[in-house]
Order: sequence, then structure tokens, then C-alpha cells
Amino acid sequence: MRKIQVVIIGAGAAGLMCALTAAARGREVLVLDHANKPGKKILMSGGGRCNFTNMYCEPANFLSQNPHFCKSALARYTQWDFIALVAKHGVPYHEKKLGQLFCDNKSSDILNLLLDECAQAGAELCMDTRIDSIEKHEHGYLLQSSAGPIQCESLVIATGGLSIPTLGASGFGFQVAKQFGHNVLPTRAGLVPFTITDPQLKALCTELSGTSVEDCLVSCNGQSFRENILFTHRGLSGPAILQISSFWQPGDSISINLLPHIDLPQWLGDQQRERPNSELKTLLAELFTKKMANLLAESWFTSKPMKQYTPAELKVIASQLEDWQLIPAGTEGYRTAEVTLGGVDTREVSSKTMESLKSPGLYFIGEVLDVTGHLGGFNFQWAWASAYAAAQFV
Repeated sequence: MRKIQVVIIGAGAAGLMCALTAAARGREVLVLDHANKPGKKILMSGGGRCNFTNMYCEPANFLSQNPHFCKSALARYTQWDFIALVAKHGVPYHEKKLGQLFCDNKSSDILNLLLDECAQAGAELCMDTRIDSIEKHEHGYLLQSSAGPIQCESLVIATGGLSIPTLGASGFGFQVAKQFGHNVLPTRAGLVPFTITDPQLKALCTELSGTSVEDCLVSCNGQSFRENILFTHRGLSGPAILQISSFWQPGDSISINLLPHIDLPQWLGDQQRERPNSELKTLLAELFTKKMANLLAESWFTSKPMKQYTPAELKVIASQLEDWQLIPAGTEGYRTAEVTLGGVDTREVSSKTMESLKSPGLYFIGEVLDVTGHLGGFNFQWAWASAYAAAQFV
């Protein structure tokens, strides 16, 4: 039987960060994962450029049933700490917008940085390894695996959530949590596109598939995000939609202001005075693509010269563009979701050490916990910070 001080299950962002940090403290670390390669989700993140953190990261950017839980870890390992690690490895990066930091080249720069640090610190990775069982042992935990039995003092669960199963995501971490007496809060897909089934709306989305509208204000359940939206053949996507999806529940209506930067009643009144003979669709084509302007003018309004509209009609046009109400049929689910909402109840985990309050020596880090960041590098920062916190104590 192999005996080792620390076993980390999951070779993703949190698992690798915990491994390199604990090994640098002089701990003997073994990382196990059922996938054939480490960091698959890192590689595909940010469109292949890895949005590895956010310059404006703070606790308000995270959702949890226990909102104070994330504060301690985020304060002890900040975005600036990870940026310093990126700089140490000479990885070129840039701010895209809203504090989002991306690699100039490829996501593999971040994965290689983590793997290099693991190698330097002496952390060992064992891929293609199935865990058959875990049991509490007088000296920690005993694992039965496809690589043989392994005994460890500290066991770290860094297995992520259920999002993107094609990359190997599974509910393994939730099963382990339940086995050792933890409550797992209901999970659902977060940061995910909406699907639309209403025939008229679906036709509009399909027709406009691939069209992006810059700077929309999307609201639901008291939350609002101002970013781009994207029409797809299934419904709606884009940053503002992904953000609001984490706050949406089935049956809820969402409101979209397509032009939050324009005072529409004023603008329409001005156009009526200054260009009375211009058609509505011609004017809308100055704000949207020509195709979108035509479709909106035809499906939502009757397009005619501006001088022919009554004040009441102009009010209706302004209100439709400023407060487009729709009820999504659902989301695309875990298949395309960037994160999993819900997870291991953080009220049963130490916010200082990430250690289970139910089973000493068992730790939970990253997405498996009920902590979900907004879009924009926040979920990576939670992976780095929670991993660093646990690594000080394993």
C-alpha cells in the first residue's frame, strides 16, 4: 500500500494550485484524476485564451447561500497574487474589458505554469486513475484506486461541478461529500445560454443567429448586467445573458434594454422632428445591423415614415426597445454551462482552512463548493484562492 501525506482528487485549476502550494510547503502531494490529461477546462476556457482572473475581484462577485464564506480565502490570496505568479513565468496577458485578464497567446500558458510549479515543488500527478472507494482510516483516509490502495493523512476534493461533461465533469465530489455526512445544496447550470421555444421569438432568434448587440442591459429578479447579447439558433447567449442566467429560475421573465445608452423617447421625438420622411427601419439600421432593424421593424412595429407616428405609438416603440420582456423556455444545461450553481454546503466547511467540519482531514476546494462567481475570471480566482487556503493546512 502506498502511504502519502496529501492526496488531491482533481487535476483542474483548484487541484493543481493546491498541489503546487502544499508541495512548496514541503508536503508530500499526489494528485489523482480520471482524465487522461490535466487541466482540460483551463485549456478551453476564455475561447482558448483563459480569462485567468479579474482585476476587480471582490466577494460581491460571488453567489452562495452563505455569502460571507468566500471573503476569508479571497482576502488571503488575491488577484494580484495570481498576477504576480503569471508575471514570474513571463506569460504575456492583457485586459479585455471590465478587468478581465486573458492570455495574449493560449490557455496552455496558464496550465504549463501550474504544471511547472508542481514539478518544481515535487507534487506528483497520476492521471487515468479511477477511485473505487474512500473510507475513513485511523491515520486519515484509505483510497482504493485503479493505481492500487493509497493511504493519506489529508484528502482534498477538487473535482469541480457538473458543467461540460464532455471534459470529464461528474458528480464525484458531491458523492464524497454526502458519504461523509455533508449537505449538498441543489445544483443547476450557471453562466449558460437560454433556449427559446415561443414560435415567433424562436423565428427571430434563428433569423438573427450570429448577430451580436453591443451594450444591452439585461435584468431579472433584481439583478442587472450591462454587456453584449448574442442571438443563436437555439435562443440567446452572450456575456449579459450568461451572467443573468445564474439568477434566473424556470418561468421567470427577463427584461432586455437593447439601447441603455440612448434616451429613446427623446431620440425618437428628435428623429420625428428632424427627419420626418425617414422610415423607422432606416433609423433603426443606424443603431442595429440592417437585418436586425428590418426584422424588428416588421415583427414588433409597423415601419412607416416618422411623421406618421402618433406620440402614443412612439411611446410603445420606445418601451418595447427599452423593456423587451421574454420568458426563456430553459437553458442549454450543463452541456454548455461554464459553472455549476449550488454544491457542498459551505456552512459545514471551515472558511479559513476549507476543511470539513464533519470529517477531519477532508477538504473541499473550487467549484465543488457552493460558491459561484460571475463571468469574467472570478471562478478561476475562487479556484486559486480556495486552493491556496487549503494548501496552508493540509
